[in-house]
Parts: sequence; C-alpha cells; structure tokens
Amino acid sequence: MGTLDGKIALITGTGSGMGRVAAQIFAREGARVIGTDIQAEADKETAELVRRAGGEMTSIAPVDLTDADQVRQLAEDAADAYGGLDIVYNNAALQRFGPMPDFSVEDWRVTQAGELDIPFYVSKFTWPHLVRRGGGVIINVASVAGLIGGATPPMVAHTAANAGVIGMTRQLALEGAPHGIRAVAISPGPILTPASDRDLGDDQAVRSAITAKTLLKRFGRPEEVVELAAFLASDRAGYITGANYAVDGGASAW
Repeated sequence: MGTLDGKIALITGTGSGMGRVAAQIFAREGARVIGTDIQAEADKETAELVRRAGGEMTSIAPVDLTDADQVRQLAEDAADAYGGLDIVYNNAALQRFGPMPDFSVEDWRVTQAGELDIPFYVSKFTWPHLVRRGGGVIINVASVAGLIGGATPPMVAHTAANAGVIGMTRQLALEGAPHGIRAVAISPGPILTPASDRDLGDDQAVRSAITAKTLLKRFGRPEEVVELAAFLASDRAGYITGANYAVDGGASAW
C-alpha cells in the first residue's frame, strides 16, 4: 500500500531534476502521474522510467507554462487523462540571477513569469477540477530565497518571486478550505540536481559559498524535498494547510 494510492497527480517540470524525482516517488507511492515539461523528449524519458519501475505516468509535452492559454489546455488534458485531479504539484520554474542595479528589466520579468506566473496559472486552471473531486492538494515549490536574501548568486528577482509564491499559497489555502482544497508550500535551500551540478562544474569556491549559509554545510538531494512533498500530498497530512516548509539544511535558521 502506497501513501498516494488512488490519487491522480499533475506534476510540472518533470523532464529533469526534482520534477523527474517527484514523478518517480509519487508513482512509487501509488499515484497516477501526469507530467509536463517544455522539453518533450526529456519528459517522455521520465514517463518511461516511471513505467519501467511499475508506475503509471502520462506525459503532456511540450507545454510552455508561462503561456496562460497553453496551461488552460494542459489542465483540461490532465484532468481527462485519468478522470480528474487530486494533487497539483507546482514544481516547474524559470529564474535569472544578477545584482542590483545591473539586473535588467527583462530578466526581472522573465523571473516573475517563470516563478510566480507559472504556479498561479496552473493553480487557477486546475482549481475547478479539484473542486469537482471534492477537494485536493496544491503543493507549491518556492525557495528559501522567499524567506532570506542570498549573496551567491545575487537574487533580487528570485527572492521577490518566491516570497510571492509563499504568500499566494496562504491565500489559496484560505480560499480552498471551503472546497476541501489544501495548499502547502515547500521552500528548498540549495539542492544539487544534475543541471545545477553541471552548471557549477569544478568551481569549489562557489559551491562552498552556496553551502556556507546552511548549518549542514552541504547541498540537499532532490529526494529530501520530494519525500516531504509526497507526505504533504497524502491523507496523512490532512490537517496541514497554509504552511510553508523550509527544506534548507538550516539556512533560514540563522
């Protein structure tokens, strides 16, 4: 018996990184997964990995989640895949970094669209499907940057957008409660995914600067975020809503 048996979960950004791990873990726990990503081939690869492990996953890709019309269609297609939606896992994000005042207006707007518009659009268009099922769960992946500033790299847009995600989650919890909808945010600290590992390369100085703010002095693993998300999506977490959970190695504690 899995903790998510019988649940239908839409997970965004399943082509790689934490999204791929989320698809695998949610399927392991018994959920039927609908995944989506801008990278169609990568998302299909995730679906194949899930199926090989005995899970169930449908890929709907490519989808540009910053385009409201595409997200509206995604919500309809996702609900049709298995007959409804119980869980919406807003994992996908796109951000840019840079210091003030050199950070461009375009970079600001790209980050707000990639980190704040995406979970709003996905939540908005899947909302009626959650209501139709008698309730459900929205999990928003924010960031510890929504709680504290960050020096490496400079992150003015990233901090603003993720503070917005955390605030939006509280509001979704308030408005969702009468419909049986819970909303919870998870704020990871520095997590080492294949992409971030590649981008950091052999620059040990930058790696050390990023992890220095954590109490545990290391990067987190995608599984350390997703296992919490799987619990929060389950009925075992039925009394949890409107909360934000930092999974940051203690970075926000000091």
